[in-house]
Order: sequence, then structure tokens, then C-alpha cells
Amino acid sequence: MTTFDERPATAAETEVFGQDTVDRARAIIARYPRSRSALLPMLHLVQSVQGHVSQAGIAFCAQQLDLSNAEVSAVATFYTMYKRKPCGEHLVSVCTNTLCAALGGDDIYAKLREHLGSDGKPLGHEETSGTPGEPGSITLEHAECLAACDLGPVLQVNYEYYDNQTASSALELVKALQSGQKPAPTRGAPLSDFRKVELQLAGFFEDNESDVDGPSAAAETVRGAKIANEKGWTAPREPDSVEFPALPEKK
Repeated sequence: MTTFDERPATAAETEVFGQDTVDRARAIIARYPRSRSALLPMLHLVQSVQGHVSQAGIAFCAQQLDLSNAEVSAVATFYTMYKRKPCGEHLVSVCTNTLCAALGGDDIYAKLREHLGSDGKPLGHEETSGTPGEPGSITLEHAECLAACDLGPVLQVNYEYYDNQTASSALELVKALQSGQKPAPTRGAPLSDFRKVELQLAGFFEDNESDVDGPSAAAETVRGAKIANEKGWTAPREPDSVEFPALPEKK
């Protein structure tokens, strides 16, 4: 189970969140009628600063939202997108759910673990190759369904899609990331780094609003709808009323 250090954050530790972060936190809070509703984007905000949600980040969110550390921790430990250890420049998520696994997702994950490991030991889940946050560092994780079953096996880099992968293509992708390159995703926004993406998830695009305009639908995904449109196929009309079967008598 994901847990956080329960000791109180020191004043020195919370100083990492400067005035610019405080100003952004207040801007997030202003979006909502109740301040506690701002917690999810606030957690992304602190993660954009430190590359993970630290105890200092928990305390910062609690202070800004007038919540207890326990209330913030309860939310942060529920969602897998909030990391308890510092992430690398890039977060690589390999889908190993049923369909992707059967199509090669397990092989992809095993190949990347072997490549990113050290001293003969494969890299573990949510572990980092290199110094977290430094250029070329990679955090690897296996992920549950990434909602791209028609394009499997898939992986994500900082939540951007790389579809129809193989063990060899995934390895070349990771090697490119380690060398400082940013190969274009199959679809979606241009590739950035983990902390910049976390800032966007908090709602701050820093004049990069065009990033969200990247094509998100793959040809495979919309092919059925396109064929139906070309052939004039439509779904049966829903009846105005439906008679439900009678319930069995109770005995």
C-alpha cells in the first residue's frame, strides 16, 4: 500500500514551495466554491515542484486548504498518479493488463526492466534509473488498462501515448529518452517532461495551451464510425417505451 512519511514537515522543507507556488495554489482554490475541492489539482501542483508528493507537499496542501495532513494523505494515497518517491525526468508506464499483456506488454515491461536495471538486477516498479529529475532519468511502472486496447501493446511517457509497441521499439524509445531526445508520441500533445506535465494537470499551461490541441483519436479507434457513416448505417432507434417483464411473485 502506498504510504507517506507521517512525521511533520519542517519549515525548511516547506520553503521549497515559493511565492510562485503559493500564488498558483490560490488561483486553483479560486476555481472552486469550496476550497477542499481543489485538492486534486493542488497535489499535481506540489508534484510539479518536487517530482513527487512529499510530506512537505502534504503539509503545504493541508495548510492552503485548511485540512489536516491525514485528510490530504488519504486522498494522495488513493490515486496512483501521485508518487511517493521522486520521479525521473520521464515517467514510462507500460500497460500490462490482459489484452496488452497477451499482445506483448509483459515482454515490453521485462525488456525495459532489464535495460534500466543495474548490477544484474532489473529495475522495479516505480523505481528510477538515474538521478530523479535529472536529464535522461527514467521512472518505470507497470500500469493497469490505459484505455487503448485497439492499439495494444501501448505505453505512455508522461501520460502521452505510444501505440502498437514491441519490445524492440519500446527499448529504442527509452534509449532515445535517456539520450535527451523527445520522440513524438503516436498521438496527443508534444512530449514534455514529468514535472511540466504535472503543472499542466494542475491547470497551468505557461502559454502552451496549443499542447492540448494534438490529435487524440487514432485511425483504428474511429474506423468503425467512419465505415458506418460512409455506408449510412445507424443504430436502431430507441423505442419510446419499453415494457419490463413482470417480477416473479414472492412466496
